[in-house]
Amino acid sequence: MKPNPLQWLGTGLLMGSLVLLGCSKHPARESAADRDSRARTSPSAAATKCARHNAPEDLCFICNPALREPGRLWCREHARYEDRCWECHPEARDKSRPFCDVHGLYEDECFLCQPELKGRTASVAQASSLQVHGASVPRNSGRSPLPGPTDKMTAPPALICREHGVPEAECGICRPDQVRALRPGQSLKVRLPASDSAALAGVQTATPPPGGLAEGVECLAELAFDQNRLAQIVAPVGGIVQEVTADLGSRVAQGQVVAKIWSAAIAEAVARAVLTHQTLERERRLRAERVTSEQDLQRAEAEHRAACQHARTLGFSEADIDAFGTRPNEPVYLEVRAPFAGEIIERTAVRGVLIEAGRSLFTLADRSTMWAMLSIPEAALGKVHEGQTVELQLDSLPDRIFTGRLTWVGAEVDERTRLVRARAEVPNPDGTLRARMFARARILTRAAADGSGASKEGFVVPASAVQRVEGQPVVFVKRADDLFEARVVRLGAKVQDQVEVVAGLSAGEAVVVVNSFALKSQLLVSRLGAGCADE
Repeated sequence: MKPNPLQWLGTGLLMGSLVLLGCSKHPARESAADRDSRARTSPSAAATKCARHNAPEDLCFICNPALREPGRLWCREHARYEDRCWECHPEARDKSRPFCDVHGLYEDECFLCQPELKGRTASVAQASSLQVHGASVPRNSGRSPLPGPTDKMTAPPALICREHGVPEAECGICRPDQVRALRPGQSLKVRLPASDSAALAGVQTATPPPGGLAEGVECLAELAFDQNRLAQIVAPVGGIVQEVTADLGSRVAQGQVVAKIWSAAIAEAVARAVLTHQTLERERRLRAERVTSEQDLQRAEAEHRAACQHARTLGFSEADIDAFGTRPNEPVYLEVRAPFAGEIIERTAVRGVLIEAGRSLFTLADRSTMWAMLSIPEAALGKVHEGQTVELQLDSLPDRIFTGRLTWVGAEVDERTRLVRARAEVPNPDGTLRARMFARARILTRAAADGSGASKEGFVVPASAVQRVEGQPVVFVKRADDLFEARVVRLGAKVQDQVEVVAGLSAGEAVVVVNSFALKSQLLVSRLGAGCADE
């Protein structure tokens, strides 16, 4: 609460005079001699006195914060407990009880004036404060410093912050440092100056969907063709390309002719196969008539087998050889065929070009499955093994996630980058993925019971919805147009711009997802000197 200069002046003069005179607010009740006698017999008589408050230093909770009751709110503006600060909360004062203005306690509980009360007022002090969100709410302890078991102690309404209209123990603007003591699910309230302040600041809310995110290892990947579905179509013999029937990008079926080659070597091989076949047929007839010997027949069979084997190596079948035998004057072309169904991704064949044996004419690829070559950090190897699910996301396709399976993890670590090569097979039925595309890969290392890879039940919020306050992750939950809760949460997995909240949120709550930093600034405004509780 903002300090009033006149209040400060009056309070300063009053406290200065009381410090100089000592605690002599009620001289008729206790004489100086009685007080000296009591001081000599008190346990703290020999203790060093606090010059400022005329109290034993080992009891002066005003100077030493470590001596204050844990969890009980402290008014830093007026140097007393919040539930005993009548300047902030005059409505909470019990006017029938004498009050020690020097030490900010009721006379019947002021152990700084009466050190012998220290041991007997612990139960009173404990009964006079209730814990709410890690802070205290005052409780009327009655007039007696030692209430008996029959005394009735009622809890009055919580102290209200008059500046922000919320319980003092829950006012995050006055006491943002309270956030560090909160547990997931606990919160402080943030009151905005007006009902339209959030809209003017561009604050937007949404109800986070239930669910979770899978934990995984983040790495980079480069796409490549499946090497088991990649082929070079080469010329088996040297010759001249007579015809090209496939073009770059053409999809071909298994066994489809993609080019035709002519050469003298091809014609000679076919002619030899035809000739040896004819010779074999003649030798069989002669052997049947016992004109020739068995040795001649066997020789003819061996020569024909060798010629046919050579022809088959070039791509001709027995039926082709027989057909050429019936058309001896037709030119012989070698038909080059696709070994499997796929797409022509590279072409060097040009009609009329003289080529050598073994030269590549086409490159054929089956892109129905692609390889993702991963670079896994050495530190993450303990979480990775073959068979895990891999998710890929590309900058060119931000709205799609491609899923594959890890099939290989390298046996060595790169000595310079400390990365390990790995491979994942990714289905590509529509041909969207292309070789040498870069992607962000995520190897899922935690799978849910349903096998989807999602974690235990929680909520998924944008990463922009989570702010760090006093080292705690905080989200802002809307309670009214001008009132929000700074709720401490426990986070789970994080995937790019999404984060999993595993504790601290309930279903149906409206969470700030856009411009949550504006609310964080309002929560910490007292750090700039504009709050009622900042020094």
